[in-house]
Amino acid sequence: MTRSYSSSVRIGAGAGFSGDRLEPALELVEQGNLDFLVFECLAERTIALAQDALRRDPRGGFDPLLIERMRRVLPAARSRGVRIVTNAGAANPLGAAHALADLVRDLGLGSVRIAAVLGDDVLDQIKAAPYPLIERPGSTAEFAEIVSANAYLGAAPIVDALDAGADIVVTGRVGDPALFVGPLAHAFRWRLDDADLVGRATVIGHLLECAGQLSGGYFADGDRKQVDGLARLGFPLAEVDVEAGAILTKVSGSGGRISIATCKEQLLYEILDPAAYYQADVIADFSGVSFEEVAPDRVRVRGGSGRPASGLYKVSLGHDEGFIGEGQISYAGPHAVRRGRMAIEIVRERLAIIGAHVTDVHGELIGVDSVDRTARHDGEPREVRARIVGRAPDERSASAIGAEVEALYTNGPAGGGGASRSVRRIIGILSTFIRADLVTPRVEFVES
Repeated sequence: MTRSYSSSVRIGAGAGFSGDRLEPALELVEQGNLDFLVFECLAERTIALAQDALRRDPRGGFDPLLIERMRRVLPAARSRGVRIVTNAGAANPLGAAHALADLVRDLGLGSVRIAAVLGDDVLDQIKAAPYPLIERPGSTAEFAEIVSANAYLGAAPIVDALDAGADIVVTGRVGDPALFVGPLAHAFRWRLDDADLVGRATVIGHLLECAGQLSGGYFADGDRKQVDGLARLGFPLAEVDVEAGAILTKVSGSGGRISIATCKEQLLYEILDPAAYYQADVIADFSGVSFEEVAPDRVRVRGGSGRPASGLYKVSLGHDEGFIGEGQISYAGPHAVRRGRMAIEIVRERLAIIGAHVTDVHGELIGVDSVDRTARHDGEPREVRARIVGRAPDERSASAIGAEVEALYTNGPAGGGGASRSVRRIIGILSTFIRADLVTPRVEFVES
């Protein structure tokens, strides 16, 4: 089943990461006059962690906020005919689709067609051959440690799902811009092998994919780059025409700003080469993009082009890197920095004395040298927080770090307080490429 659209399609960005705010998406649905709403919820490591969650619970493995997010927006979306696309299916899009069907029934929303896009899990294909790593030229992954491998699919399966009448499309790993290219290609009946058109659509998708970043959230920088209303930041939407030109805007009265400056910053965000942005559908060229502010919070974007796709899909590989143990403790008052450094050295020595199986032990004073190690301070801070962290092959060994930090209460420098400790498993991320013909995307439907 296909639906008819006018010469302009309105598509909104409802989330830029897994833990994003919920209210701006509802604002977009209720006031944005949208055709489509997109929730982009996957970072590079997110899906590897989701694969680990799926192994522990076959009903899990999708975004933990998905159901609450949809509970908020679905009633308004259904009443207004807004169709939803999201990659919040993570490691289990089909499980997410079934959970959404249960939610739809609980909400009494009637018949809703939910599509799950599958096929991005390529762990078996990756294990079958020594794929070279992008980050480590000349080396390949040690496949005994690989716990997940997910290819960045393109827009085609999203188009197929929407063409078949999907009201909600839930994917796993796809290229972030493809979440937007798919609905636009469906609405305007674009051919995905039209490289220039898909390249321009990829510009729009890339501008929208991080949601509040485009409307000033990541742009704001104190007095130098002021943005009003960040506590009620409005997420962006695009009014897109059939030639993939667009006006970028937000709901009137919402917080934030959309300007040429915010658009330029987002255009270049996470881009290695603006003239060659590799996606599954196209090699997009952003070098000819231009912006024009046509009214307050309304920016026209023109340009962009593309070359035919490379025939390769990027693959994110999750691999087991053991555990990280961490401990923190605060010191305040005179000589706080000196006592904090004493604490770090005591813990280092204690770990050696007890023979803890930890490596890469690192100590820092938060607010002094934890991020910017070139910083110079006019006066010594009167409160610091010492952080000690290290790697270990197992959870028990990693816990020794926090235990030694906690012991500083009575065995370390004077005045330590607020100690905390944690152990967490570490999933590292590597990348490689796989031939597109080795990946088979498919769509399965779940009816509410």
